[in-house]
Amino acid sequence: YHFARPDLSGGAAQADFFASNGGAWSRDNLTLPGVLDIEGSCYGKSAAAMQTWILDFYNTYKARTGRDVVIYTSPSWWNSCTGGWTGMSARSPLWVAHWTSAANPSIPNGFPFWTVWQYTSTGSVSGVSGNVDRDRFGGDRSRLLALANNTP
Repeated sequence: YHFARPDLSGGAAQADFFASNGGAWSRDNLTLPGVLDIEGSCYGKSAAAMQTWILDFYNTYKARTGRDVVIYTSPSWWNSCTGGWTGMSARSPLWVAHWTSAANPSIPNGFPFWTVWQYTSTGSVSGVSGNVDRDRFGGDRSRLLALANNTP
């Protein structure tokens, strides 16, 4: 899981660091692909510059691991900071942050569906103090294993 900081260094440099420091992947039925958490501000970048940064991260991570990186973002951030870019929809699974009690989340422009949905950040879990994020996977066990093992 990598929290993007496009204001500190390029996408390729951050992907290299991530792949070398816990973001690697192996086909073991247990290890999901790495996640690029990109949210917050637009870091002073235009939509075109943000698209380039994300693509540089993606291409470097894919070259290092053989995997597509999962994109974690909110619809408002993606639509605002990338201009609703469609360039990642065929490449990366979407982990959408949309806190709602609705049956389905809103998704960013450019993505046809979500793979994981973070539906709240104020849930509770027995034995854990404080709030915890709660997520849903958008498929069954076979789809989760396919994601873990990089198979169709």
